Order: sequence, then C-alpha cells, then structure tokens
Amino acid sequence: MAVDSAISSPLGPPACEKDAKSLRFIEEMTRNADSVQERVLSDILTQNSQTEYLRRFKLNGASDRDSFKSKLPVITYEDLQPEIQRIANGDRSAILSAHPISEFLTSSGTSAGERKLMPTIKEELDRRQLLYSLLMPVMNLYVPGLDKGKGLYFLFVKSETRTPGGLLARPVLTSYYKSEHFKTRPYDPYNVYTSPNEAILCPDSFQSMYTQMLCGLQDRHQVLRVGAVFASGLLRAIRFLQLNWRQLSQDIETGTLNQKVTDPSLRECMGKILKPDPELARFVRRECSKESGEGIITRIWPNTKYLDVIVTGAMAQYIPTLDYYSGGLPKACTMYASSECYFGLNLNPMCKPSEVSYTIMPNMAYFEFLPHDPNSAGFTRDSPPKLVDLVDVEIGKEYELVITTYAGLCRYRVGDILRVTGFHNSAPQFHFVRRKNVLLSIDSDKTDEAELQKAVENASRLLREFNTSVVEYTSYADTKTIPGHYVIYWELLVKDAANSPTDDVLKQCCLAMEESMNSVYRQGRVADNSIGPLEIRVVRNGTFEELMDYAISRGASINQYKVPRCVNFTPIMELLDSRVVSTHFSPALPHWTPERRR
Repeated sequence: MAVDSAISSPLGPPACEKDAKSLRFIEEMTRNADSVQERVLSDILTQNSQTEYLRRFKLNGASDRDSFKSKLPVITYEDLQPEIQRIANGDRSAILSAHPISEFLTSSGTSAGERKLMPTIKEELDRRQLLYSLLMPVMNLYVPGLDKGKGLYFLFVKSETRTPGGLLARPVLTSYYKSEHFKTRPYDPYNVYTSPNEAILCPDSFQSMYTQMLCGLQDRHQVLRVGAVFASGLLRAIRFLQLNWRQLSQDIETGTLNQKVTDPSLRECMGKILKPDPELARFVRRECSKESGEGIITRIWPNTKYLDVIVTGAMAQYIPTLDYYSGGLPKACTMYASSECYFGLNLNPMCKPSEVSYTIMPNMAYFEFLPHDPNSAGFTRDSPPKLVDLVDVEIGKEYELVITTYAGLCRYRVGDILRVTGFHNSAPQFHFVRRKNVLLSIDSDKTDEAELQKAVENASRLLREFNTSVVEYTSYADTKTIPGHYVIYWELLVKDAANSPTDDVLKQCCLAMEESMNSVYRQGRVADNSIGPLEIRVVRNGTFEELMDYAISRGASINQYKVPRCVNFTPIMELLDSRVVSTHFSPALPHWTPERRR
C-alpha cells in the first residue's frame, strides 16, 4: 500500500516509508548533480592526495576541477598496468589509493588475452550496496505487489584466484555475493529469492543451477519475477530445464536430492526445503515434455510479471528468444554497472528494451565524457581531448565514459559508448550504445577485431601442409543455439584439390581458434558452459566478391570497401549461408584454468 502523499516523490507514490527515503535520495542527488560531482572529486583527490600516482602529476594537494583537468592525463588500462602489477605482486604502499586495496575485480574486458584487474577498496562495497538498495523502490512504482511473492533469480559465483602478492582476484558479482552485505542481508519482503544462499554460493555450476531450478519449481506459484544478470544466463537456465526436467521431477516426486549434488552444505540446506510433491512432479513432466518450448516461463511460473535481465548492448540479440520462451513478458533492465564502478539506474525499468536509458548517479564516482567520433584518429599526449562534465553533455550526442573513482582510477577510459537521451533533473540519462572495439559477444566475453585476426592466423597455419590458405573471412555471434556460439565464415584457396584439408583438419582449426581466444571466452567454454563450440563454415570461392558486389549495389564505395569482420544484416547472412559448402565444429574444449598466464 502506498504511503501518505505528504512524502510522495516526483517519480511517483512510494510503496512504503523505506522506498520514500530512497526516492528522495535519488531526487536530491539528481537535482544537485553538479555540486555532488564537485564534492565527489574533492573527496577523492583529498583522500588520495599522498598517493604515488597523484604526487607524480604534481597535484600538490589541490582538489579543484581545473587543477585536476590540467594536470592529470586521460588513461587506458595499459597506461596503468605497471602500477596494477606492482599491487598484484604485493606492493602495499599507497600507489593509487590511500586506502588499502582489498582485492582485484576481474573485468570481462581483457588486456593481452587476460582479464583486466581492477583494484578496489572495502568502502566501495557500501557504494555498490547503496545503488542496489535503490532498484526495488523504483521498480515498486511500476509493478505493485512484489512483496507478495518471490524472485526466481539464477545467480552464480565464478572461479577466483590470488595474485602473486596474495590479493583475491574475482568478478565483481562474485565479490558481492560472497560479501556479508549479501550473505547477511536483512529480510526485505520486496526482495525475497527462491534460491538459498548455499545454492548461489556453490562454486560448481551444475550443482548451483540444479538446486536453484529445483527451488524455483517448488515455489512456482510464488514466483513474481524471473531473472539472471544477462539475458544469455536466463536462456541457459531454460535450456538446463529442458535437458534436466526428468531428474528434477523425480526429485520433486520423491523429496530426495539428485546424487550429483555433492556439496555438503547444499545437500543439508536442500534437505530442509525438499518435500515430496507428486502432483507438481506430474505437472513439470507434462509441461516440459511438450514438443514446443514456447511460453515455457509463463506456463511453469504463471504469476511472473516481468523478466529482470540485461538486454541492452550485445544482449539485445537475445530478445526474440526471450519473447518466445516468455510469451513477450516485459524485460526490465534495472542498472548500469561494471567492474570499474557502478554507474546508475533505469528510472523507467518497464520501458521497451530499445528505449532503456540509465540515469547516472553523481555520488558513485566522478564522471567525464569524451565526445565520440568513430572517424577520429584518436588523440595523443600532445593533443589531449576536451572532456565534458556530467551536467554539460548534450542530448543526441555520443560519448565515451571516463571515470575517477575512490579506489584510485583517475580519468580512466571505461570503453563504453553512450548516447545522451535526456535528463532527470540535472543528471543526464544515457542509452548504452556498445562497448568500444567489440566485434563478437555471446555472454560476458568480448572479442575484438585484433583477437579474431590473430585466431584466424593461428588456425590457418594448420592448412599450410595442404597448400591451402584463408582468402577471406567474416564472423557472427549465433544466438539461436543455447548456449550461443561463434560462427566464422572462411573462403579457402586450395591449390591442390587432391590434397585439400579434411573435416578433421578443419575441426582442429576450430579448436586452434578457440585456444587463441582470450581467457574470458575460454572460461565461458570450459567452466561456465555459457558459450558453445566454435563453428567454421567454409563458403565456395567467389562468395566474398559477391558480398562486395552486394555492398556496392547498396551504395558502398568500391574504393573504400572493406570486408566486414562481423556481420548481422539478414540479407548478408542469407547470402553467406546459401554459399556454405561444409561446416565444422570444435571437437574439444580449449585450455583454461583460473590462474592467469604468466
């Protein structure tokens, strides 16, 4: 029930007193965005004034914007790598932050094939928790009654490792799920999950998914929203149900747990939850044995009001499949965050995926924006870019996000391209356009053109003994399969038809490409099962000339035409697929371990 209108918010009537406080906080931060930003920058520079990094640029304790902008360069991860490596190796001096670095958060972005290491400090957890606490008060404005049921969220921890100096290195969500903020969170009727902590925190992905699905099926009438972090993760859960419903329904019928679940704390926890329910078991068997999976989410969880998943950026490719499985349920993208920093939230979470805009919360970090010109040659230290402050961005323009954080990142280029869609009070709202330079993405993997080129070169070495070479290639991320997988189109020059490469050789080329991919891709293949085997489709000779002819017929300049290294335009896909002469899949998993390559 909505609270008294005396404490109503401009965003709408809050659902309860606690929500009213959160909505007032959003209003206060966004109304005073510029002064909040000024204070945040001053706090960061004052707190870190004696760090080696700030002293290097002779800031001399200054905490104002002009000194900051005139003395500190705009940087990338590679610029900061020597300092990060020192911290990773055990140097505990105040290099980037006055506060001790508590752990590294591993980014889905990579450098030299390995996940980037983002230093963080303990107090950042409080900031992340603050942003999480604002999500449900906003959602409650649009979807009433969420305190009357539960959320079925498929949440997982990923593998973690330690740096040579002993600091933990793990993904940001793994860090959060393992924190006391999450594990001992107070009861909130608007935020009750079907999955117990023991299931979420189980490091084995099969056991975790199995028990989370089992709990979701048991609570099927109480489930009001279904979600995962990414759209791809939710589709993997549905695929898991389609593959494992027989054993799941057996467990439900008998009230006993599959012997494949061996984690002792998880078995103990599930022993208290599982009760024999033959009627539910019959229902699951009936629904899951149907030939079509259409509408399976709403058939099994009939009270679901929306899907809570990220479907912006590369995840937009999964929207048609989500619509198929959910009968077109609304898809809520609630927040915008990365390993480097949590940025903001969607104040209209029930909008169409194509209309999602995130409002940057000015208290999270200091934000600057580099005007994005795709045709620009970039900039040098001698000609630094002109960055724009948070409140000064212009509607309709695209920018690359640059952040300065409490943990010590200063004027760091995140690599996200954002388009300004409007303002909430004085805080801008952004549409996420894409990650800079990313060519292919299925899940959290991000493969750029240089990585793809290197993978093709490494694989094509296997063709030399057959006097064969790769004439041209392109690629696309096939998300019709679950999990999705990379498809690489090759046009080959075979100089000796009697000695052409066999299917086995081309399969080994697939594996060689996978071995060349970055560690995030290989982890997705090996540990997370979030990416399927890479596929090479060999096309007949002359296909890429036809591709050029098609592009020119649509207005491309013959002098400036370059083969696109990634395609997703339906007529081009149809042309390529109609010219395929053979298909080959990777026959094995690539090598991957949690340890970083030295």
